[in-house]
Amino acid sequence: MIAPASGPSSNEALVPRLSVRGIGKSFAGNQVLSGIDLEVCEGEVVAVVGENGAGKSTLSSIIAGLLLPDTGVMTWEGRPYAPASPGDAMATGVGLIHQEMRLLPALSVAENVFVGRLPNRNGFVDRENMRRRAAEQLHRLGLDISPATPVRRLSVAAQQQVEIAKALTLDAKLLILDEPTAALGGSETERLFSQIDRLRKQGVSFIYISHRLDEIARIADRIAVLRDGCLVAQHPSADVPVNVVLENMVGRSIDRIFPKKNAPSATELLRCEGLTAADGRFRDVSFSVHAGEVVGIAGIVGAGRSDLVRAIAGVDKLSSGVISIEGKPTQIRQPSDAIRAGLVLVPEDRKAQGLVLDHTVASNLALGNYDRIGSQGWLSPRGIRAFATQAIERLGVKGTPQQFARHLSGGNQQKVIIARWISRVPKVFVLDEPTRGIDMGARAAIYETIASLARGGMGVIVVSSDLEEVLGLSHRILVLSRGRPRGILTNEEANQVAIMELATS
Repeated sequence: MIAPASGPSSNEALVPRLSVRGIGKSFAGNQVLSGIDLEVCEGEVVAVVGENGAGKSTLSSIIAGLLLPDTGVMTWEGRPYAPASPGDAMATGVGLIHQEMRLLPALSVAENVFVGRLPNRNGFVDRENMRRRAAEQLHRLGLDISPATPVRRLSVAAQQQVEIAKALTLDAKLLILDEPTAALGGSETERLFSQIDRLRKQGVSFIYISHRLDEIARIADRIAVLRDGCLVAQHPSADVPVNVVLENMVGRSIDRIFPKKNAPSATELLRCEGLTAADGRFRDVSFSVHAGEVVGIAGIVGAGRSDLVRAIAGVDKLSSGVISIEGKPTQIRQPSDAIRAGLVLVPEDRKAQGLVLDHTVASNLALGNYDRIGSQGWLSPRGIRAFATQAIERLGVKGTPQQFARHLSGGNQQKVIIARWISRVPKVFVLDEPTRGIDMGARAAIYETIASLARGGMGVIVVSSDLEEVLGLSHRILVLSRGRPRGILTNEEANQVAIMELATS
């Protein structure tokens, strides 16, 4: 059971700030929204949930002026509301934080926070004022970085916090948050929730889109569930059993999310001893992975989790330490060394690091597998298509070999990356934030894939900010804090309290 958030107790007496009636939208004959009715009142947080492709982002884009609806009407505080652009929506008081970050990497943090509305004095940009105001919002979110830092130097989690800071400076009356915590850890998420609580007391309304149902329990007043472009359920409070919301989302009974764990074998596939990053982001990390074992890596943002697995996979440099695969010390200076040794990485940022978005699914699947597709160095389109078709079927990707990767949902994009590396039958499979921004239905499929890799004898490493995910998948959990290992918990020892005690030590 999930408990209701602290917000308005009743909506009957309130005039809706935003009213959506009969909104419909189609793309190239494909109906993505149909007859959506939704209301948001002053100081209220309405959670909108659903699987990838359910229409959540399309609905938020219409409300925020990025898309025009085909049918239906909207009103704002009782007056007709039909924004023709994001600028129109912002002028009304509607702001949107996108699921996919839209920062300008060459600009500073402060410039990104105020882009399009730079404060000026006497006709010149008031940089002192801009940096001071940006720093205030960043500090409230717990991000202690210089506002002058170029965005390209920030981690994915820090970039997401910059997006949030940008929205909080809009002085909006309605903020649409589309997966705002997808890259955040527990402490960063709680700081965001504190900001939401503060703003809702000041009358700011929120549409909160998330796949994390525990977040919805904490922050939402009401829940609206979309499935296949239709509004299939509205719950008047967040006091709804999780399984009921899940069944609303997927249209079927959900018995369990995490698959059963089989016992690992005694065969050691990977041993890391005294690993220290060249840039100092982690120090003296040692652990092992056995055949059939899932090892989770937990810690708050900045603990060095992603840095560690990137170094193991040859993406980043080590200053010291030994990596052994199947008992043999292995020099891994670049990703190709790791791949040849039988270790592959599914990176944290699937769009920027895992896929070539403007290439086809077949082309993306072929990357890293040319030696398995071609004959004597020759590649044929027919061979690539056959290879891609087999990989798509294996992982249940909802897409075709000829489809561009950009047009797949987040869950299917992630399946494409996993399918690419499964095709190499590696010894050790590393996944960094494998379900970030992915709906529950796709999550369950990826969880089953991870379990099946382990059952097939691979060693698996999972880095995740979602403690429930780490606990549900892992046989053992390595906890990092400020770049140092704080302990390895067995399945019997591990729980959220034990992990957080180590992660904050």
